[in-house]
Order: sequence, then structure tokens, then C-alpha cells
Amino acid sequence: MTAIGSYFKIGPARLFVHLAVLLIVIVWLIPTLGIFVSALRDKDQIVVSGWWTAFVGSTQTAAVRLGTPDQQKQEGATYVISGNVLEGQTGRAVKAFGNRIQQPGAFKAGETADLGDGETLQINSDGSYRYVKNAAFSPDERPKRIYASVSAPPEFTMQNYNTVLTGEGIGQSFINSLTVTIPATIIPILIAAFAAYALSWMEFPGRGLLIALVVGLIVVPLQMSLIPLLRLYNEIGNLLGQPSKTYPGIWLAHTAFGMPLAIYLLRAYIAGLPKEIIESARVDGASDFEIFVRIVLPLSFPALASFAIFQFLWVWNDLLVAMVFLGTDKDHLVLTGSLNALLGSRGGNWEILTASAFVTIIVPLLVFFGLQRYLVRGLLAGSVKGG
Repeated sequence: MTAIGSYFKIGPARLFVHLAVLLIVIVWLIPTLGIFVSALRDKDQIVVSGWWTAFVGSTQTAAVRLGTPDQQKQEGATYVISGNVLEGQTGRAVKAFGNRIQQPGAFKAGETADLGDGETLQINSDGSYRYVKNAAFSPDERPKRIYASVSAPPEFTMQNYNTVLTGEGIGQSFINSLTVTIPATIIPILIAAFAAYALSWMEFPGRGLLIALVVGLIVVPLQMSLIPLLRLYNEIGNLLGQPSKTYPGIWLAHTAFGMPLAIYLLRAYIAGLPKEIIESARVDGASDFEIFVRIVLPLSFPALASFAIFQFLWVWNDLLVAMVFLGTDKDHLVLTGSLNALLGSRGGNWEILTASAFVTIIVPLLVFFGLQRYLVRGLLAGSVKGG
């Protein structure tokens, strides 16, 4: 009680922050848990019940046919067809049944249902049934169709992941995504680091205008500049005799789209470095390039890592830019494109969608947890003072 009491004495502001963080964690965790559980469920269970019922089982409506007329046996003045509607399905039980799709639970399990015309049907919870008729079943008569509400126990499977991982072209698409993402993350960081240093510590005409231009480009929608950039790239490619669908093309596209934010973040950090260090290096005769390579880059690693996380996540999950600049052929299709193709034309395969979600986040999670200790430090640095 003492520990709890001391905790609530930390102040309302700090308590509010803790509660807000807890709320954010819960809001993020619940959908993620739902996707994870759904990825381990059978397709039929996903359709009929929510993921939160996965641990208590589900109830499904199944359409089954009873035995054929050649299975009938005469018992006195009646003819009986018997069998089991759950044959080969262990762990399942019939809760109710009916002879119309509109009322699949019209009769409870174990109850004898009067179907009219001298026909009765009894289905027990274990699936065994007796279909009785007061006249012989005609040899040309089709087996009776009935509907049953069947309860299924919790069932988990790795088949969804197996379908995703063994899908045609998934391995090649994974390599294609790495081929696109790694250079598209490194190139803008290298260029933006040089630009950020120049905009922070080098005096030249128009520096303020360039800074304003960079900030303005951050708010330009990607969709607005996508087609003009593609046309410009195709025209340059035609002049140089190069094909349009190549990896350098998408590297340049991602570099162009990520450059404004990269320069903005890195400049805020580099401008906040101690001025004395830069001036001391210049007094010692170091050039701007030496200052940048030996002093600024090592000190700016947190900012570089924080932007690398953003750029990697954006490029890895991108589908639009990849389809425009690489196309949809199997040799260049990225992982998001291959997983999208597995969903089908109507996107109704939820079991594939949920399993694909976890397959796609494996690599970004490794990158995030590997660099996350630099994330907050890189984003907050330069927020108090800057050039």
C-alpha cells in the first residue's frame, strides 16, 4: 500500500502522461493481438466469429446430406436411414439443426423433428441421426439436405503462414524488397547529411531560401508529384537509351520523396551541435569536408538512425511507387505486391491478409528495435537551440 500510495503522489501531470502512454499501448496492442490470433485461425472460423472468441470455440452452420436410399433399413412399418453428420470431425458437436437455410437452428440436438409427409429426423449432439419415413425411400430420391449448427473447439493452425511463405514468387519478392529498400534508405541519408551540414554551418547566398524550399517540399503530396516525376525519368531514360523499369529509377524516386524530410530532421540536429567544436576545428585548419566526416557525422548518428527508421519503414511497406517505377513482373515485384496478389481479386482472404501482415513486419521490427534507442534522441535534439 505504501508503494501504491507513493506512486499516486508523483503529481497529476506525470500521472496523466503515464495513463496516456498506457492508453496508447493498449490501443496499439489490441489490434495487433487480433491480427496475430486471426493469422493462426482456420478460414471458416475467421468468417463466422471474431478473434476474441478464438479461445472459447465457435459455432458454424454446415450444410450436410443424409444417407442415400440404398442405406435404408426396414424397422416394422417404417424405413430408417442412420449415420453420423460429423463423421471424421473430432471435437465437434451439433447444437441445433433444421431443414431450411433460413432456420438452421429450428430444432435442438436430440429433438425429433417432424418434417411432414410422414418423415421425422433426430440428430444428436454427437452427430448421429435417424431419418425415419413411413414408406420406402425411392431409389431415385436424392439424399436429404439438412443444415446444422455445429460448435467447434478452439483450433489453431500454421497453414496460413505456410501458404504465404511458400507462395509462388514470395522468396524472390523478399529479395526484391531488400534490393529496393536498402539503397533507397542509404542514398537519401548520405545526400541529406551533406545538405544539412551546408545549410547549418556554411554561409552562402540564398541559404534561407533553400531552407524554406525544403520545408515547403515536405507538405507536397506524393501522389501529386508521382506521375510528373515518372514522365521526367522516362524522358531522361530515352535520351540515355536506358529502360524505364529499373532499380536505379525507384532508388532515385524514393530518394526524391524522402529528401525534404531527411534534410529537415538532420539540419535540426546538426545545427544544434556545439558551435565551439566546429570553430575549434576550423582554427586547427580543418576543411568543411574534414569537419563533416570526422566530427559532424559521428556526433549525428542518433539523427541518422532516427531518419533511417522512418525511411526504411516507408520504403519497405510501399506498394504504389514500386508498382509505378518497377512494374508488376515477377522479376521486379516487391513483397507487398506479391502478398497483395495472394489476397485474390476481391481481397476476401482474411487468413492470408493477417498472416501477410506479420510476415511484412518482421524485418521492420528488427530494424526498429535495433535503432530505437537513437530514435527519441535524434528527434528531440535541436529542438531547444539551432542554427
